[in-house]
Amino acid sequence: MRYTITGRNIEVTPGLKAAVEKKIGKLEHFFTPDTEVIVALSAQKDRQKIEVTIPVKGSTIRAEESSTDMYVSIDLVEEVIERQIRRYRKKLIDKKQAAISFSQAFIEEEDDYQDDEIQIVKSKKFAIKPTVPEEACLQMEMLGHSFYVFLNADTDQVNVVYKRKTAPTDLLNRNSD
Repeated sequence: MRYTITGRNIEVTPGLKAAVEKKIGKLEHFFTPDTEVIVALSAQKDRQKIEVTIPVKGSTIRAEESSTDMYVSIDLVEEVIERQIRRYRKKLIDKKQAAISFSQAFIEEEDDYQDDEIQIVKSKKFAIKPTVPEEACLQMEMLGHSFYVFLNADTDQVNVVYKRKTAPTDLLNRNSD
């Protein structure tokens, strides 16, 4: 696998690079040798974050984890990526065509991995009338939801309005202005 490792607010030391390549390298038997792995390491205050992106044909395997220690974050993200790979394999319809990025041994390997099946617990259907975005925001507030799906009266397309999560420091910065 080919690694592209970058750092934001953190220096990518040889030790960090070796740890990433060793941990993510455990997944090497799943992929062909020319598979690209993009890793971004970042540090913010007391949080050490790693983002791993592996483009595969027709999809992208991506995970991010953060903790107080970068080496712990690397361990955590490796587990998440492995789970995603095993799920992805189950979804391959035409294994020969859709699995170009995966090694033949991985495709033919018997799977004893027990994955949580996705279960739809509840679904709702609503009649949707054309709404302007401002009214959709009001509806979202009145319902007490964090998002609202609506048919935009101006564009005739389905749109979503949502509340962004703000960090406490963002609120402090806004109040001080």
